Amino acid sequence: MKLLRILLFPFAVVYGFITTIRNFLFDIGFLKSYSFSIPIIAVGNLSVGGTGKTPQIEYLIRLFSSKYRVATLSRGYKRQSKGFLLADSSVNAAILGDEPFQFFKKFPVIQVAVDANRKNGIEQLLSQKSTPEIILLDDAYQHRKVKAGFYILLTAYGDLYANDFLLPAGNLRESRSGAQRAAIVVVTKCPKNLSMAEQISVKSQLKLAENQQLYFTFVDYEDSIYSKESKTKIIDLGNDSKLLLAGIAKPEPFFEYLKRENDICLTFPDHHHFSESEIVAIQKQAKGRKIITTEKDYVRLKDSILFEQLYYLPIRSSFINNEKEFDQTILNYVGTSSRNR
Repeated sequence: MKLLRILLFPFAVVYGFITTIRNFLFDIGFLKSYSFSIPIIAVGNLSVGGTGKTPQIEYLIRLFSSKYRVATLSRGYKRQSKGFLLADSSVNAAILGDEPFQFFKKFPVIQVAVDANRKNGIEQLLSQKSTPEIILLDDAYQHRKVKAGFYILLTAYGDLYANDFLLPAGNLRESRSGAQRAAIVVVTKCPKNLSMAEQISVKSQLKLAENQQLYFTFVDYEDSIYSKESKTKIIDLGNDSKLLLAGIAKPEPFFEYLKRENDICLTFPDHHHFSESEIVAIQKQAKGRKIITTEKDYVRLKDSILFEQLYYLPIRSSFINNEKEFDQTILNYVGTSSRNR
């Protein structure tokens, strides 16, 4: 793999040149970016997948939804629909996309929309009878046609963008200099006991500007698993054999948290749409045992023949320190934005 990436280096240089020119043209106004009076917060990353955008969006939903009318706007990756779509009782994960559908089912008080054209998506949301007071853009860091009022950049601990390289030699969608657009950088998936010395080391690697804030979070797993109708403490599972199933970018922590000696682990690609034959094969392999999956996979599988033995493990993004400072920074932006003064 290392040799392959070395061979791909010339293509990465070309890719980097193209993305740098594109960003420059947006920066000088040659390519137009559209701004809106409503507070718009973009959450994204420089790398391809696996930084924990979904739990970060959910954190922001919890922060805002009791005070403001909130909408999320996503691309709806791999959805079986096109154009703008506002979630209602007729949608499912296939039509809306797994992550937006998860938001829709989990937070019924918010509006959940999808549109690959974020500008059109925002305009459609603002034309609704009940207009949102905040829009959260999911995975829109490189979507320069919309200029968000506030950018949150995520980078995974142990896979920092500062130590990565451009596609296809590395995993970066744009050059590291793109981090300059962020008001806040969040290092996700940290060890829960990350020391202050290690935090300082990471900060020195990222080389942030003085006006940028840095925070550290970890994946906080719940102590119970959930099905359509029940909740089971993980400790009560004992050593019973179970099947663990994940179709996410980096499933290793999920497996490590749950796996016992006799468990079976099945891995599928990120955002995988399960075929009927795959679901039948999973059921046969489970042999009546509990099937535990991620929350994102659960929304795609909950209405299948697996539903009676299917459970999911919820996760949250939790801050190692300075959580109140993070909250206040975001709330200050929203509170002083022209729409909410």
